[in-house]
Amino acid sequence: MKSVERVIVAGCGPVGAVMALALIRKGIPVTIVEADAEPKMDQRAATVHPPTVEMLAELDLLDDAFETGLQSPIFHFRDRTTGELVAVFDVQVLEGEVAYPFVLQWEQYKLVRAVMKRLESHPLADMRFSTRLVDLGQSADKVEATVVNPAGETELLQARYIIGTDGGRSTVRRLADIEFEGFTWPERFIKIGTQFDFIGAGTGYCTRNYFSDPDEWLNLFKVKGEDEEGVWRGIFPVPADEPDEAALSAEGVQRRLQGLFPKAGDYDIAYHALYAVHQRVAKTFNKGRVLLAGDSAHVNNPIGGMGMNGGIHDAMNLADKLADVWFGRAEPDVFDRYTRQRRKAQVDFVQAQTILNKKSLEERDPALRREHLDRLRKTSEDLALHRKFLFRSSLFDSLREANEVL
Repeated sequence: MKSVERVIVAGCGPVGAVMALALIRKGIPVTIVEADAEPKMDQRAATVHPPTVEMLAELDLLDDAFETGLQSPIFHFRDRTTGELVAVFDVQVLEGEVAYPFVLQWEQYKLVRAVMKRLESHPLADMRFSTRLVDLGQSADKVEATVVNPAGETELLQARYIIGTDGGRSTVRRLADIEFEGFTWPERFIKIGTQFDFIGAGTGYCTRNYFSDPDEWLNLFKVKGEDEEGVWRGIFPVPADEPDEAALSAEGVQRRLQGLFPKAGDYDIAYHALYAVHQRVAKTFNKGRVLLAGDSAHVNNPIGGMGMNGGIHDAMNLADKLADVWFGRAEPDVFDRYTRQRRKAQVDFVQAQTILNKKSLEERDPALRREHLDRLRKTSEDLALHRKFLFRSSLFDSLREANEVL
């Protein structure tokens, strides 16, 4: 049984990894509990917005990020039905106002790897993989987490706090009986990775592209990939009546890519995955000595790349507050403020913006589609509107307004 003088972080995805590193750098011992045998090579999140890049800098992760990530300051909005380039946005117009005027395309598994290098031999880090949380209790001065270890044995871990960063199906959230409010989209999303070079093919695309289409909208981004030769990730909607087997079949995958850019021969496929998409926010992010961050606290559709960023913002906010409580600078009711701040960021910004992003890309009414595309063009061409759009879409506004909540 470990000493109670530590924090348990349940889940070792990007938010759990950042959470653990941020706490350890503040001098707080951490036990990481992860059900998988090792961090997943998960291909979901990759977009790191500028304020999140600042947070990576605080954690001394930028060398890794710049080495294996791709700086992408420019993004396009396109009308897929006509091939029209509607709007070009460039984060570099914020140069001199923000520390890092670009988006970093850095796959979440690379972020986790970079953190793991720093934690593996750290005296304050206790990493437990192949360890499953099965029960949770708390009292006035501690939490007790019952886990099953790699040998199949049951252990009781004690800590002052437990932080659930264990994903949308969070065991911590379930065991703490915290409601997960929201809904699930009827369609699923499919992510397809290909080594095909869309820029080299003369498409005119940049490394981050959003395609409006009433029949099949699309996001297309480039990342460096595992071999750093470059992988393009396409995210497509899968209608509710399309069977999983059809969407995941070789024919289904090729059909979607060929529909984007017809070419001779099949596309080489690096990976593909199908997943349900939710818009949900936990009713509270703190309940006694149980705290939530990242997907355990909120999930959203990936259009705009806000999910992982919001989770990292949670982690940095919570690490500051937990350190204040840990070292006697604040009372535990500061965690109520954490919930107020980070729920506002989710409800007022991330949830609202990602729902709007999806509805705008899939709009079927021709007049409304034209109005939306014309508004995007006008916004991109007016410097003041351009900057305002970037501050919102890059989560600067979300972070600032949330942090002002008392």
